[in-house]
Amino acid sequence: MLGTTISIPAGTFIMGANPQYREEGPPRTIAVEAFRIDAHEVTNAQFSEFVDATGYVTEAEKSPPGADKLPPDMREPGSAVFIEPKQPGQQWWIWTTGADWRHPTGPNSTIDGKPAYPAVHISYNDAKAYADWKGGALPSEEQWEYAARAGAPDSNAPLDAQGNIEANHYQGAFPAKDLGTDGFVGSAPAGCYKPNGFGLYDMIGNVWEWMESSAETQSRTTAIKGGSYLCAENYCARYRPSARQFQEKDLGTNHVGFRLVYPVES
Repeated sequence: MLGTTISIPAGTFIMGANPQYREEGPPRTIAVEAFRIDAHEVTNAQFSEFVDATGYVTEAEKSPPGADKLPPDMREPGSAVFIEPKQPGQQWWIWTTGADWRHPTGPNSTIDGKPAYPAVHISYNDAKAYADWKGGALPSEEQWEYAARAGAPDSNAPLDAQGNIEANHYQGAFPAKDLGTDGFVGSAPAGCYKPNGFGLYDMIGNVWEWMESSAETQSRTTAIKGGSYLCAENYCARYRPSARQFQEKDLGTNHVGFRLVYPVES
């Protein structure tokens, strides 16, 4: 499973939903040509191969543009890290100096022993650089949602008919405490949950995934889809194929990753 791609046949589907969130609608019929897609999110092991081969340095590992105009605590290389607040009203996204794909929660953290976990703190531009090296591309929203649905209707929650959890998301009242009843607090290794009807893993939950820019997205942002381990029933319940959100292209976080699409092999 790890490192494989799945062929997705051409077809039509109803994209979007009668929106739970305004940006999801309206529903419309979309035709999609055949393509291939990564069976799972790009992992730490796969991203390491890219960095070893090219010497690439991610945006989180560089001082941000215009650093001299930023607050002192944001001038050094780093990224945004989610930290559960200790008291009501406390900020839960913290700019963390030294956080990057090798150090997902800060300079004292590591990905050692986690080769199958999704690579995070990857900006849109970092993901595009990986795609160019790999000979793939970021998926369009149409490709991604068609693959995520796998012929099934949109669902309100990542649960099967028996109420079993089918994706890595936040259990408990966000942001106070993730109870981890699905076995994970934070991200999970690729392939811990059943694949969808196309054989794809973690299309819902685990980490958000970068989409290719479209005419609708602004120059500084683009869509992300799929939800993450921070999506909870009481907050950002975007763990559905139709759900979407927008992210600054130059900002990686520890709950956003990516996967690639490829042309159909002739």
